[in-house]
Amino acid sequence: MSKKLFILLVVLMSLSLIGIIFVQSFFINNSLENEEKNFTRSVTRALSFVSRDIQDYEIGKFYALIQPYIANNREPDSTAIRQLYITTEDEVNDQTIIHRNTILEERFKVPSLFFEIDTDSIDISNFTSERTTEYFDRSTIDGNQGIKPTKTLVEFSNLSDIDKKAYEDTFKTLLKEVPIYKRVTALQVETLLRRQLKDEGINLDFEFAIYDDDLATKVQTRNFNKSNAYFGIPIFLDTNNESSYRLWVDFPDRKKFLLSSILKMIVLSIVFTGVIILAYSSAIYQLIRQRQISQIKTDFINNMTHEFKTPIATINLALDAIKNPKIIADQDKVKRYLGMIKDENKRMHAQVENVLRISKLEKNELNISKERLELHDLVEDAITHIELIVEDRKGYVKTHLNATKTSVLANESHFTNVIVNILDNAVKYSDDEPKIDVYTENVGNSVILKISDQGNGMSKQVAKRVFEKFYREHTGNVHNVKGHGLGLAYVKQIIDDHQGHISVESEKGKGSTFIIKLPLIS
Repeated sequence: MSKKLFILLVVLMSLSLIGIIFVQSFFINNSLENEEKNFTRSVTRALSFVSRDIQDYEIGKFYALIQPYIANNREPDSTAIRQLYITTEDEVNDQTIIHRNTILEERFKVPSLFFEIDTDSIDISNFTSERTTEYFDRSTIDGNQGIKPTKTLVEFSNLSDIDKKAYEDTFKTLLKEVPIYKRVTALQVETLLRRQLKDEGINLDFEFAIYDDDLATKVQTRNFNKSNAYFGIPIFLDTNNESSYRLWVDFPDRKKFLLSSILKMIVLSIVFTGVIILAYSSAIYQLIRQRQISQIKTDFINNMTHEFKTPIATINLALDAIKNPKIIADQDKVKRYLGMIKDENKRMHAQVENVLRISKLEKNELNISKERLELHDLVEDAITHIELIVEDRKGYVKTHLNATKTSVLANESHFTNVIVNILDNAVKYSDDEPKIDVYTENVGNSVILKISDQGNGMSKQVAKRVFEKFYREHTGNVHNVKGHGLGLAYVKQIIDDHQGHISVESEKGKGSTFIIKLPLIS
């Protein structure tokens, strides 16, 4: 995959993910706004019903108080009768029609204490209506006009609807000046509010208060705060549908209630979005990893090719030399060239073995038997493998073996190879004469082995990846240092198998220190 195509794919996937998150956020926010609107409508409707119920209760209460004074079986204090006559002539049917409407006004005195006003009593009038329609024939068989009506329709009404409306308007006017706490109690308001809100599906704790314009009244809950009030509606409307009183309600847990209504949707959205982000991250990681592996494999092939080219060329030159009649007769030179062929063959074989060994370690197919060994003995043995090379380059390997307890459970061959690999790297990555110091010390129930050099060192970025398989510091197509990036990967695999830990401290141009920690055995 080309770099441009890779970048384009990452950008498109990122934009898609951002778009999905944006759509989810927009959908959740829109749902929350809808829930807010529904909540507002429900509360407003409940408050309207509460306002109506409070006023109906008050009017009903006073209406019930005056009912005994205007009952039909009670003698009124005074009466007045009004009659209205309307006469019409029906030419078609030859009839005279007389309409008579009689209105009886009965006046009652009611104690004013019902309304808590400053007069001794108030007058209330009760109206009763009798409507009569009579039909007279204007002529009979003998030609004389009838005296008695041929048909009479009588209808009675006590004007209850008109009375009720009149009473309501009167009560509203009379009660307008009565203090609010005498008209309704906090318990009544709370009971009505709780019932109406429950009918609307809102089971929330609330605080409320009735305000007269901007002044608080006694009708309120203890913890009500006007600055937090969210809903308000007028109560005790007058005949002009106006009022100075307003019922305010606040819901301290309103936001929690609204969020809980869409909580399942939010959780599902977060879960699914999280899965998408996880899949996206994994896909990006795999793409980047595949590119890295592809680059590593390319470098590995290049390095392996270079590694094999030299021994193959050496073997070919040695074989060509042996074929020379002058050389074949010289037994010493023949032995020398045969030795070179054998050494180069061993070198190629060792490289192939390293690759196979790493593969077996990853598949857990490499059988590593362990026994009780002394770490200092393994260190001394490993130093002998590189001692001649170090001396040839005018360097040194100094040991500072200060650990008093060095018994570990290890495989002699593999762990010796681990130390040799690290020492060999210290030699290879030193441009000048290699200077190597080996330290041991005890820390708790462990033994620490440190191998320090004063070579080229490495950057922090390289140090983080130096134990990865096939990884080598990128230097283009320069192969001044032999290797294929398997040595330290093998080292880490073996130390992990020994329940140990390895790390590296390094600074570019100042050298590196490899630190191995192994558990002691008693």
